[in-house]
Formats: sequence, structure tokens, C-alpha cells
Amino acid sequence: MKILQVTAFFSPVYGGSAEAPYQLSRELAKRGHEVTLYTSDFKLGREYILSIPEVKTYAFKTWLGFAEFHVTPGMIKKTKDEIRQFDIIHMHNYRTFQNIITHHYAKKHGVPYVVQAHGSLATFFQKGWLKRIFDVAFGYRILKNASKVITGCGMEVDEHQEIGVNRDKIALIPPAYGIEEFSQLPSPGRFRHKFDVEKKHIVLFLGRLHKIKGIDFLIRAFHELIRERDDVVLAIAGPGDGYGAILRKLVSRLDLSHKVLFTGYLSGVDKLSALVDADMLVQTSMYERGPGSPFEAILCGTPIIITRDTGAGEIAGKIDAGYLVEYGNIEELTAAMKKILDDPAEALDKTQKAKHHIMANLCWEKIVDLYESLYESVIELGEGNSA
Repeated sequence: MKILQVTAFFSPVYGGSAEAPYQLSRELAKRGHEVTLYTSDFKLGREYILSIPEVKTYAFKTWLGFAEFHVTPGMIKKTKDEIRQFDIIHMHNYRTFQNIITHHYAKKHGVPYVVQAHGSLATFFQKGWLKRIFDVAFGYRILKNASKVITGCGMEVDEHQEIGVNRDKIALIPPAYGIEEFSQLPSPGRFRHKFDVEKKHIVLFLGRLHKIKGIDFLIRAFHELIRERDDVVLAIAGPGDGYGAILRKLVSRLDLSHKVLFTGYLSGVDKLSALVDADMLVQTSMYERGPGSPFEAILCGTPIIITRDTGAGEIAGKIDAGYLVEYGNIEELTAAMKKILDDPAEALDKTQKAKHHIMANLCWEKIVDLYESLYESVIELGEGNSA
């Protein structure tokens, strides 16, 4: 198959939204498909491009960036000239300039496409009025004309149906994880030594420092935890995303500066070392459909705590991967962290069982089969399937 992947950004700093098109493109190319990827050059991850030379990647210059909407005019002519050569198009994320252009020419020339929002469909959280304007002007048509809409969990299925997407158009494909990175883990102690916390237990947050991640909730619960356990530090690892200053003020106000580490963005062996050395990873998102860091922690043998009403919480609950808590319930989160510190055997047992399940069932080598089958079925039905 000749496959076009379209994504607004292509860098590991964007987490799973960029990781998915990267891993998917790589696996499809390994299987002999001719894969092309269109993206913007905004915070472009050159390491991504260099590691998949078999994928034709075009990073178009960003002339304007507003509210994470990256305008790349150079993509227009490229798409107009080349889109007819592709058998199938996979549009990642949802409210992007790249999807507007791709939808226009795909519809004009009858090239079937699928859309995968990666949890970005909801309008209630931030920039709601801008999202609704996009939906009315472009978004609803993009979804209506799609041959299939891909979701990663039951919560996403419900969200799509609530805005009018027919259930028979929705394909549920579980999130996949790249397990190669975790085949050779660094020796324990590297992260602890670097940050001088050899004799402390570590509670780790790993991800973008963004309001949606609920890190303020974690900090407040950690504040309660150290009233009983003084041998614990909180490590907050991730790119600032403009929210770091607010979190630092909260840490200062709670007099936790000596107990909280802001490590900045971690990648490669630094990220793995943090996951290996942590006593637990806590993901406290208020709304999120598929954060990958809890499952990366599991692949490193580290117990996890996740907020219940999220995509990650849904998946973790199905495989009993860790402990689920209600967002905002400080008492419940504090108790869960204390339980792992006091009784690590139970937590580690859950982690090992979940690790085996992920490696056997949720690795990219397995999940790419589902994408291939979906693409083939869409191509067979042709554009008429989008009606």
C-alpha cells in the first residue's frame, strides 16, 4: 500500500500524539509499505526523521503558530500535486491546518482517509470557543467524510458518538507501546545519583507540565504524604509547556522546595533511569485519553497510580495494572502512594503481570496488524464508505 501519514507535529516532546505516527510509520515501512509523512517543522524531532530513513518525511515550514495550530502553506501545493498517488491517508490529531488541507484534496480526488484524534476531540477543557469554531468550519466535515474514525478506548467511542459520528464508522484500536526501548534497561541508581536522592523514595511524574495533567493535585497529595513519610521526594519530569512556573509557585507556597525536583524534559537513558529508580509513577490527569508514561513505567517494572476516569485508567483497570484514584481526591491518592511505599510486594506483583500482558498483546508489532486490516478494508470499500 501507498500510505500517507499526516500530523501537525513530529517530536518526542509532544508525547503519544507524535509517538503514534512515528511508531506506526516505522512498523508499516518494515512490512514493505510505501509510507510518506507530512508534518510541520515546529519543534521538529530530527532524531525521529533520522531513525526512519525508509519513510519519506516532509516537514513544511511553519509560517504561523497560534493555539497549537501550525500553518504550513508549503504543504498546499505538495498535497495538491501528490495526493492522488496514495491508496489511503491517515490523519492524526484533529483540529489542525494539515488536516484541513488534506481533507480538501482527499475529498476532491476521491482518496479514502481515516482520522485519529488521539484524545483531542473534547471542547470543554481549554480554548473551547476556538475548538467549536474549527468544528463548525471544518471539523464536522472532516469526520463526516472520513471512511473510519479511530479511537483508543471506550471513552473516546462515546465522545465521537456524542458529536454525531455513527458507531459503525468508529474503529476501536487499543494504544500500542514500543517495547524495544525497554529491552535493555539502565542499572538502578543512575537517576538517584544524578539528583542526589540515593537514600530517598521517589514519586515520579513524567509528561508535559500542562494543566490537564493534574500535577497540582499530585503536589497537594504529596504534601499530605510527607506528613507521615519524610523519606520521600517528588520528581516532576517533563517539558515546561508554560505551566511550570505555576507549579513552582505552588511548591514554594507549600514549603516543598526541598522535597520536589523539577528535572526538565528527559529522554533516552535519562528517562529510563528515572523510571527504573522511581518507587512509583503517578499520572493524575483530570482529562486525558491515552498518556503512555504509566505503561512505560510498567515496562520498567515500576508500579503506577492513575486517575480513574481517563483512557489510561480504563486500560489499566482492564488488566489490573496498578491503582486507580478519583481525580481531586487527595485522601485517596495519598493513601495509594502510602500503600505502595508500605507494601511494595503487592504493587510489584501487579506490575509484573501487567508488563507481560503489554509485551504479549499491546506492542506495536501486534497492533500494526489492526491498522493494516483497517486500511485494507477502507481501500476495498473506497471513498463511498465515507457517506
